[in-house]
Amino acid sequence: MISIIIPTRNEEKIIESTLKRLKDGIKKFQYEIIVVDGGSSDKTLEIVKKYTDKIVLQKEGPHKTIGQGKNLGAEIAKGQYLLFMDADVYMPDADYCIENILKIFSTNDKMVGVAISQKVMPEYETFSDKVILYICNAYLAMVNNVFGSGAAPGEFQFIKTDIFRKLGGYDERLVVAEDNEFFSRLSKIGKTHFDRQIFFYHTGRRAHKIGWPRLLFSWWSNYISVIIFKKSVSKEWKVIR
Repeated sequence: MISIIIPTRNEEKIIESTLKRLKDGIKKFQYEIIVVDGGSSDKTLEIVKKYTDKIVLQKEGPHKTIGQGKNLGAEIAKGQYLLFMDADVYMPDADYCIENILKIFSTNDKMVGVAISQKVMPEYETFSDKVILYICNAYLAMVNNVFGSGAAPGEFQFIKTDIFRKLGGYDERLVVAEDNEFFSRLSKIGKTHFDRQIFFYHTGRRAHKIGWPRLLFSWWSNYISVIIFKKSVSKEWKVIR
């Protein structure tokens, strides 16, 4: 079984579409949907309850980060695999996507984590989105498949459950780049893979709101800081809806 873990916070605009696409798209596999809510004040939870009863409420505290939320979801997961995905993500053909990811795991006993290409939804996509994400996808493929150093987009990560728990999950101290830091640790005990042929869609809302130059600078500064100093530069990852 696959445990799909989705962090949410004030996602009433998109979460129903995301969950409905999962329900309609996955026919070949057993799965569960676990939503971890970080304190929504809109109708997010009301909508989520129509699709799953596996809801974890993230409490306020010194380590209330995205990583902590994902870890809370993983704690109650029953699946052999964990799929962490953002609330504004969907797979255009979920069965095909999952089937091919599982094939990647089956071809190598040392495979511990898989990531796939990202695209912005056609109705929102700009020319800049196409160019920048093409480069990002190519870079991630090289880092994982050529150099053997794990890195992955935080919007979509597929990981073996037992390995995730063995490593203690995401670093809850990190405000940003907990996804890349975890894939880096994964690559030290097994093999990670990035597939450029399979892809997921997302809204691209953060890049469209703050602009690609600012977002890229934030990504890279936090990534480098986490890899070298084990801490993120950003003190807060603002909600953009």
